[in-house]
Amino acid sequence: MKFLLLILLCAFNLKSAQSAVILQYHHVDDNTPASTSISPDQFEKHLAFLKANDFKVVPLSEVMNSIKKQQPIPDKTVIITFDDAYLDIFTRARPLLQQYNYPYTVFINPHLVEKGYSGFLNWQQIKTMADTGAIIANHGLKHDSATRKADNITDKEWLLQYSYNIIEAEQIIKEKTGQNWQYFSYPYGEYSPAIQNWLRDNDYIGFSQQSGAVGLATDLTSVPRFPASRPYDKLVSLRDKLYSLPFSISLPDKQANTIVNFQQAPALGFKIIVNDFLPKKLSCYVSGLGRQQVIWQDETFFSIKLEKPLAPGRQRSNCTAPSISQPGRFYWYSRPWFILDKNNQWYPL
Repeated sequence: MKFLLLILLCAFNLKSAQSAVILQYHHVDDNTPASTSISPDQFEKHLAFLKANDFKVVPLSEVMNSIKKQQPIPDKTVIITFDDAYLDIFTRARPLLQQYNYPYTVFINPHLVEKGYSGFLNWQQIKTMADTGAIIANHGLKHDSATRKADNITDKEWLLQYSYNIIEAEQIIKEKTGQNWQYFSYPYGEYSPAIQNWLRDNDYIGFSQQSGAVGLATDLTSVPRFPASRPYDKLVSLRDKLYSLPFSISLPDKQANTIVNFQQAPALGFKIIVNDFLPKKLSCYVSGLGRQQVIWQDETFFSIKLEKPLAPGRQRSNCTAPSISQPGRFYWYSRPWFILDKNNQWYPL
């Protein structure tokens, strides 16, 4: 019996080891907007924590290739990413990353770079980062949302226009840096099934802004990343995220929509493989509502019952469950929705 238990625990550990955590930053500065910033001192504390606790910081491409090929991902693997081509990434973050010899990725908007705005990187600085090991990736040409279609065009026309925005940005990045990863970070973290399908059909990987660990079952059109800037920059919060594990969750086609009309219930059903956690221990929290009731339809499907409709804006659910085989670690999955206002119009960015 003890031998059987040992085998089961080893199997759980092998399964849970196929995971990584991606951290998302924007500014690394004391004098930039608080909601998208971390101080250089606190950023260095993050890097020191990674080193002191034997986390392996790897290039984004290493983990993405492992997922594509369904190859093992070592436990305690971490990826560092930045959104937007802010100058302080070069002047404040880069020297610290070089000190720790940590690779990183910067998602940029070529149009904003070419405009030469104050506080943004220029192409020479971006090329310097690329030539010294950084991955330079696509954040859209102008930082336009991937969900907000104008009323005077069809869905097909909008998708054609938006896909051109991605393709042109990718071409410029290739011309300026020699890199062509086809990694796309959704501006504002907003996306829809239409753009996800386009990314999948055109061999792009899409990166979102909802939290959660990354594993071999991760949907490569909505790869989760943990925001690590304020107010989520404290080490106690960072620790929980770094040790998180990925659920094996997928969405039925009819549950995939992310854009929700005012006071309409979003799709709240999830397919899941129950492994290394107890279903009764699964907890789901929803923006503005707190913990909500989890209803198991069967052993592979659960739904979340909302107490009331979600408010307009970017909303999400976070579902967690403690690992059986690794006490102190939690499985973590997040699902975003973008709720329109009472006139079924978009909320302000």
